[in-house]
Order: sequence, then structure tokens, then C-alpha cells
Amino acid sequence: MFISVASGGPAKLCVHAMDAPLPRPFEQAFRDDCPYHPEALLLDRLLEIDHDKSLVRCSWPTTDEMPLTRSQRTHPIRHPRHVAGGLMVHATGMLGFVHAYYIFGLRHSEGWVGYGTHIHRVVFRKLVTPGTPIECVARAARTRVLKGRKFVRYEFEFKHEGEVCYEGEQTAVWMKLDTPPGGET
Repeated sequence: MFISVASGGPAKLCVHAMDAPLPRPFEQAFRDDCPYHPEALLLDRLLEIDHDKSLVRCSWPTTDEMPLTRSQRTHPIRHPRHVAGGLMVHATGMLGFVHAYYIFGLRHSEGWVGYGTHIHRVVFRKLVTPGTPIECVARAARTRVLKGRKFVRYEFEFKHEGEVCYEGEQTAVWMKLDTPPGGET
């Protein structure tokens, strides 16, 4: 159970399957609400939700068959197979969605959509060989609401086999659209 102030209005109490113990796979309601197909979510398990720290932690299983990674022309020394950096940046967007869903209570099905606006800092700390999961953390370092839009500066930290492999700071904007883009209903 948590308190949501997603709309910028009065707090509302949200009770969902989200009260199930952690760690756990994402529940069907979350997967159905995600604006990406399951293979693009990348993340498979919710490891931690901390409302006080505005933090979510997830697991990302890695394989040789991930997009971009499977397209690498590899060489054992000059270009070993690795999790593509572009996927790590994409994973931050997916973590932002996880954060908005579980911490802010925003639902894509209710018209909420988020877009990355700025990549302030990205550091790739190590080459990640596919095969073992990456533990991904997103924390809202700063949140402000302006004209009904929620601007969030996120801090990201990914660990692979206990070592930091990715760090980043990025900003996203969350807005509620009354009419979906393109006027579709």
C-alpha cells in the first residue's frame, strides 16, 4: 500500500498486487500497462521499492540474443560480445517507467506518458558479458511539477556481478495526455 500524489492534487491511497512480497516478477497489470512489448522491457523482476528514497531496483537478465548485442561482429580480443551501451540507455527509460508506475502511481492506461528529455551524464564502467543479470537502480533525485507535468531527474546505477557497470543522470517529463498522440482513442 502506498500514497500517490501523481496528479499533483490530493494524495490517494493505492492498494494493488504491488503489496506482494519482493523480489518478484512484474505482475500482469504492470506488463499490460507498459507502452513497450515485453521483449523491449528488458527487466524481468522487481527487487525493491522504497518510497522514502524514491527508489526502485530491478533485475535485467542478459543474453547473447538481445537486440543490438546479437548484431555485434565479435572478436575475442578486439570486440568481445557485450551488452550494448544503447540497450543500457534504453533500460534507463524502462526503469523510469517502473519508477513512475510503482513510486508515483502513474498509469499509461490513464493517459500518463513519459519521455526522456536530457542525458546529463553517462558513464560505462565495464564491459558486460551477457549471461548473468544486471541489477538496475533508479532513484528520483529531484522532482518538480510544472503546469501539470512532472519533471524528474533520475540517478541510475547498474551493477553486474557486484561491480558498477553503468552510472547515469537523466531527466524525464511525465505528462497526462487527454487525447493520445495522433488523436486516436
